[in-house]
Amino acid sequence: ANQANLRAALPPGCWEEWASCRCCSRRCACISAAVLLGLAVIAAAVASAIVLGIPPRPPVNRYCTTAQNRSGFLCDDRVTCIPASDLCNGVKNCPSGADENPQMCADLPNNLPGNLIFRCGNPQFWIFIDKKCNYINDCGDCSDEIGAYADCPPCGPGWWSCMPVVFMYCACVPRCLCRDGQQHCSNWSDEYSCANKSCQ
Repeated sequence: ANQANLRAALPPGCWEEWASCRCCSRRCACISAAVLLGLAVIAAAVASAIVLGIPPRPPVNRYCTTAQNRSGFLCDDRVTCIPASDLCNGVKNCPSGADENPQMCADLPNNLPGNLIFRCGNPQFWIFIDKKCNYINDCGDCSDEIGAYADCPPCGPGWWSCMPVVFMYCACVPRCLCRDGQQHCSNWSDEYSCANKSCQ
């Protein structure tokens, strides 16, 4: 009855326009409610991120191979690959300084990627992976140079294979020490068999 009275009160041809406006108002109210609900969800997400903390970014794959064919650390630019021993040395070798990240360098070697360290025969000691198989006794027990765990190749061209008497060498001595009048090999082969070669 109210609708009939309203229709009668309106000028001719206005009923259809009034009815469509009423529908539009309902549609607009629904859209407004949906927008407000969406904004409320976004606001709640932002508030919870602030209160609970923004989740950390997933870890970046830092593995790369250096020019010396050793495992290295990939910088943030995803191009620069630095030797493992250049990490946490107080010098920024990566353009962004990622190699000196305080969080990574705070607890060595535990915060370093596993492929960048070598555990010595005594597991309390470790070295950077690029110091393994470099002919130098970096571990102090030669575990980084001798044995199946180290898996090092034979002495290179600038080195002489023998059992050294000098603590800093394990299975090779530099050829430039050959025939220098001092014993470096237990069998003296560095003085009688090895041909001298200039040190690089």
